[in-house]
Amino acid sequence: MGRAFEYRKARKLKRWGNMAKTFTKLGREIIMAVKASGPDPAANPRLRVLIQNAKAANMPKENVERAIKKASGKDQADYKEVVYEGYGPYGIAIIVETATDNPTRTVANVRSYFNKHNGSLGTSGSVEYMFEHKCSFKVAAKEGVDVEELELALIDYGVQEVFAEEDYMMVYGEFEGFGPIQKYLEENGFEILNAEFERIPQDTKTLTPEQQQEVEKLLARFEEDDDVTNVFHNMAD
Repeated sequence: MGRAFEYRKARKLKRWGNMAKTFTKLGREIIMAVKASGPDPAANPRLRVLIQNAKAANMPKENVERAIKKASGKDQADYKEVVYEGYGPYGIAIIVETATDNPTRTVANVRSYFNKHNGSLGTSGSVEYMFEHKCSFKVAAKEGVDVEELELALIDYGVQEVFAEEDYMMVYGEFEGFGPIQKYLEENGFEILNAEFERIPQDTKTLTPEQQQEVEKLLARFEEDDDVTNVFHNMAD
């Protein structure tokens, strides 16, 4: 199996088990999607996917509807996506993605987390080159679909890997291919269960169990912050 698939399986269960206030983070992403392209899921592909992601995370329907309604209000905070890069203990590269209405607050918090855990906040581009930016789709299994044929059909849309599990398939592609891939899957009757952007490390760094615990403390601190939506690193699991 491909590196992206194995990496995702290792980190996803851990991430969603540790991520605090998941509904708040999803709510902010929904608000940004609505502000960008409107409140109608039929006309807003990104919103359609986020609603499905919320369902997969067991986010109550009323929470989703509240976030959509809030985004349409004049007084709603204007959230922006800001990405921070740096190094954790033992030279572990870390990328922190945030959705914030106050970048000054967010960068101060991110810097303090790095400093308090023997890391350092870097400049833009300092570690991003170590990761491949991908999009991923979790798709419900569909009877009669040959995975290799599907992968071949999707190559022109930016897809690089397709893997089949018992009751679903994982589709991986280039970051820029998100829209075309989503459109193809929807138009060809595939049910998208979840869709996200991933940063896959080109190489991982193995630490001792004690060193790994020290890095995990820093990662947990990031994930507890309401402004943080994703944390990626190159530590081997």
